[in-house]
Amino acid sequence: MRQPLHDASRIDRAIDRARQALIARQRTDGHWCFEFETDCTISSEYILMMHFIDEIDEVLQEKLARYIRLKQRLDTHGGWPLYHDGALDLSCTVKAYYALKAAGDAPDAPHMRRARDAILAKGGAAKSNVFTRILLAMFGQVPWRAAPYVPVEIMLFPRWMPFHLEKVSYWARSTMVPLFILCTMKAKAKNPRQVGIAELFVTPPEQERQYFATTTFVSKLFLLLDKLGRACDPLMPSSLRRKAIRKAEQWFLPRLNGEDGLGAIFPPMVNALEAMDLLGYAKDHPVRATCLRSLQKLIVHRDDGTAYCQPCVSPVWDTGWAAMALLRTSADEDTQAVVTRALEWLAPLQELQCKGDWSVQAPGLPPGGWAFQYANAYYPDLDDTAVVAALLHVAVRGTPREGVHRERIERAADWLVGMQSDNGGFASFDRNNTHYHINEIPFADHGAMLDPPTEDVSGRVLAFLGLLGRPQDQPAIERCIAYLRSARLPDGSYWGRWGTNYIYGTWSVLGGLALAGQDMRQPWIRASVDWLFSRQHADGGWGETNDTYFDPALRGTNDGVSTPHSTAWAVLGLCAAGEHSSEAAHRGVRWLLDHQQAAGETEADLWYHPSFNAPGFPRVFFLKYHGYTAYFPLWALSRYRQLLANSSPTR
Repeated sequence: MRQPLHDASRIDRAIDRARQALIARQRTDGHWCFEFETDCTISSEYILMMHFIDEIDEVLQEKLARYIRLKQRLDTHGGWPLYHDGALDLSCTVKAYYALKAAGDAPDAPHMRRARDAILAKGGAAKSNVFTRILLAMFGQVPWRAAPYVPVEIMLFPRWMPFHLEKVSYWARSTMVPLFILCTMKAKAKNPRQVGIAELFVTPPEQERQYFATTTFVSKLFLLLDKLGRACDPLMPSSLRRKAIRKAEQWFLPRLNGEDGLGAIFPPMVNALEAMDLLGYAKDHPVRATCLRSLQKLIVHRDDGTAYCQPCVSPVWDTGWAAMALLRTSADEDTQAVVTRALEWLAPLQELQCKGDWSVQAPGLPPGGWAFQYANAYYPDLDDTAVVAALLHVAVRGTPREGVHRERIERAADWLVGMQSDNGGFASFDRNNTHYHINEIPFADHGAMLDPPTEDVSGRVLAFLGLLGRPQDQPAIERCIAYLRSARLPDGSYWGRWGTNYIYGTWSVLGGLALAGQDMRQPWIRASVDWLFSRQHADGGWGETNDTYFDPALRGTNDGVSTPHSTAWAVLGLCAAGEHSSEAAHRGVRWLLDHQQAAGETEADLWYHPSFNAPGFPRVFFLKYHGYTAYFPLWALSRYRQLLANSSPTR
């Protein structure tokens, strides 16, 4: 018999402090929405967008520029990284430099010289990624041959073609359609101050011949087709081009999503605004004005005089997890009333009418999902749906209100099962989005064109279906378990698509397997538990670097530095595996107790940490969910306390 390494009163005090802090951040209508931060790419693009359309907000521009300057790593490589303490990223650094120069920073200023030297040492701006080169082409800094050939006539392709809009992910689809217009019409930024960055090129842009790298036979074939299409472009009938432009316009206009924006994410929103500018929409046109407001709503203004642009907002995700974390912290009426308000805010956001783009692969399936953002009817996601539906189920189970959300829960379960991919796994927004050859096209150098099933989303859906326990879902559950068994890595860990990284993925899967009723003593599952044990740091915590997306050999490591979100995920994974009374779980809880701060950066975050904790797109775009260190450590402590109270230690 091994006893917990902490006295119960200390855990109670820590939970109570975190509970009160989190409750204090709930908004009056019942939801939470924490800051959602990324690297400087999007804030830089916001500045350049203002110069593209010649609508420059000088006050906002200076706030954004201050933020960008603060994020430059003058102490190390001199450029801008994709995440806290990351290596220099060339494309991010090129955009940040250009944005600062557009905002008025002198090229001979020390911080600009340092950035320029770093860019040139990496081969110059010509070596930046496709999206950066498209932006540079629109500003006249590189010839259009530096950008991939993406004619708007793609809108007219039949479904049997190797490339079709329905074969790519929602984020690629919504980003590309307005971009087709911009690229085909060779958009030219207004750039009223005629700011250029010729100094960032090793070889003059017009003389550069190595804009595209090819590594495989398929990528070489696509590059050949790219050159062929470019050569034939002048022969394109003007009537066909006009028809394709109209179809692209008719595609994105119904999806503009009011002030929540196209796809409810920044890249499609800014592309749509610039496409409308190119197509002649007046600045005061209601649709264009609404699109601009959707972008303005992404700005976070800070008390230090800086501002940054979020890639999107995360209210449904934050509210689901915050309420889940609070649910078992206290039985008092006030706490439960907070949870109830969250449920009442979440429930009506379920999409029950719109059959979005996902319906192409599931035409007979009634809608029933939740989106990540306040509104995104065309693009609900499976991860949010699983979390919210599970919360609606467990929050009222065994209470007089048990049936209050039953119809919504059933609709969600039906939709999720209908979205299962053929390999048994679950993706984020689509099913069977596995046309892997598309990641080889010149446009796809970021490798994020697809939305295939992933281990973490599959684990979350499995957890919900297991909790619900409907007999009709058993075949889907069994297929999902088979998928997860096959996806396990040899060392027992699981990759994390939407959270950093293998600790997140392994926790997600262990939670799903436990709630699906699996015997957690099975050797293949024990391998995952043992992997978590093996990655615990000497101080009792866990941590994981985003460098693992570049070098998987680093998985589960962070140079010995523990972080609150990774430690919480690991403790939750051990709790799911029945290891709540293990020494590893005790030490992990002790780390969380020892590192709860007297006051966080915000009143709700008593475990604040600067590290980024998720990829947007692995290897090219990373995120910091500010809510993760507010609610996951609280949930881990609450779950640990609950399990110890309900069972006798066995290890």
